[in-house]
Amino acid sequence: MENTASEKLRYPIGKFIAPEIYSNDYLNTKITEIASFSERLKKEVVSLNEEQLNTPYRENGWTVRQVIHHCADSHMNCFIRIKWALTEDKPTIKFYHEELWSELHDNLTMPIQPSLSFLEGLHFRLVYLMNSLSQADLEKTFIHPENNKEYKIKEVIGTYAWHGNHHLAHITELKKLKGW
Repeated sequence: MENTASEKLRYPIGKFIAPEIYSNDYLNTKITEIASFSERLKKEVVSLNEEQLNTPYRENGWTVRQVIHHCADSHMNCFIRIKWALTEDKPTIKFYHEELWSELHDNLTMPIQPSLSFLEGLHFRLVYLMNSLSQADLEKTFIHPENNKEYKIKEVIGTYAWHGNHHLAHITELKKLKGW
């Protein structure tokens, strides 16, 4: 078992905990968090220099740059997965190896601005789509091949709100630690 300090660096806001009930209030709060994510991220990273962007948020962790590009990669997959769930009957989604994607040349060296701009447009579309979902739509599912588990769209909304906040906290906690 990992020690508490290491676990805190890895999960600065804790692991995702699904609510017992996905109420409209809960979902609206999570959609609002998703809506504000790209602006909150941009605010935290636009003034960072190259050395800071290339600093890992923890030992053996991703650099700030990789975290930003990972959020773009991951949230793009979220958008596609929701679209599949809305248009197909329980589709099995495509698994991607996020750790391998994070090691690709673009994630290691590309400036962050393209991913920040991408996230701004992507999150506008995600929120626009999420705000249009009916109760029946929220119950639609996809199957994740990694664990062969069905995920409802309403669960995905909570998970991705957490995901953005989780990675944003990696950056804000690193900035606090380093005094940036």
